[in-house]
Amino acid sequence: MSGVGKKVADVAFKASKSIDWDGMAKMIVTDEARKEFSSLRRAFEEVNSTLQTKFSQEPEPIDWEYYRKGLGSRIVDSYKEYYESVEIPKFVDKTTPEYKPKFDALLIELKEAEQKSLKESERLEKEIADVQDLKKKLSTMTADEYFEKHPELKKKFDDEIRNDYWGY
Repeated sequence: MSGVGKKVADVAFKASKSIDWDGMAKMIVTDEARKEFSSLRRAFEEVNSTLQTKFSQEPEPIDWEYYRKGLGSRIVDSYKEYYESVEIPKFVDKTTPEYKPKFDALLIELKEAEQKSLKESERLEKEIADVQDLKKKLSTMTADEYFEKHPELKKKFDDEIRNDYWGY
């Protein structure tokens, strides 16, 4: 096989190797999304399988001698000449160069967003741990212990007392 079909089959095969289906499946939360994801994966694998089997095989060469015996030499030679004169144009990819820089920029943006998300996730996990710790200690904690952890509240309360503001 040659040309576009082979190239498409090769690209599809390489793409299927680089997709982390299991990693993506772990991120899915709802049952409906899982169903959609599994149907997407199944459809992708069907298309990929078709591409691998249909387009990865070379066509069988034509047995011109067999046809010469049945049809005659003149007509078969004419067909052979026309067959060999057919030129299949090469595929020129004009789309990829146009969108490659945009895609690369989106990948960079994605990595930055991922880093921000991871930092925010760490911060939130720490905050959750602090709140859970505070929840456990709250019943036995003194005001001084609480204000040690939250000096901004102590300052706020001290300012209100100093200014004789009692909230009503």
